[in-house]
Amino acid sequence: MLNSEQTELDLPPAHSEPESVFSDCGRVGGAEESGVALCPQPRGAEQAEAVKKDLQHLSREERRRRRRATAKYRTAHATRERIRVEAFNMAFAELRKLLPTLPPDKKLSKIEILRLAICYISYLNHVLDV
Repeated sequence: MLNSEQTELDLPPAHSEPESVFSDCGRVGGAEESGVALCPQPRGAEQAEAVKKDLQHLSREERRRRRRATAKYRTAHATRERIRVEAFNMAFAELRKLLPTLPPDKKLSKIEILRLAICYISYLNHVLDV
C-alpha cells in the first residue's frame, strides 16, 4: 500500500525482465548495421512508458527538479512571482502613504518604511497613553 508521499515511481520494479534477443538494440555490430532494425523506436504511448521507466531510477528530488526545469513550469512560476512582488510593493506603497514625512513625497526604501512605521506606531501608542 502506498503512503501519501509515495508514488508508483518510488517503488522498485516488480520483476526484472530476462534478457532477450532484442536486448542488444542500438548496439554497434547488431542488426542496425544491416539496415534492419530489430527494435522499432517507441511511439506515442510506448514512448511515454519508456520515459516513465527511465525516470523510475531517479530519486523523488531529481524528478521534482526535472519537472521544474520545463519551460511551461518556469513561465508559470515567473508569473506567480511577479504577481506576488507587485502585491508586496502595493502594500508598501499604501503603508508609505500613511506615514508622515517632510517632504510628504520623499522616496523611502522598504526598510525605511518599516522602521518609520514602527516609530510612528510607538509614538501613537505613547500619545494614547498620556
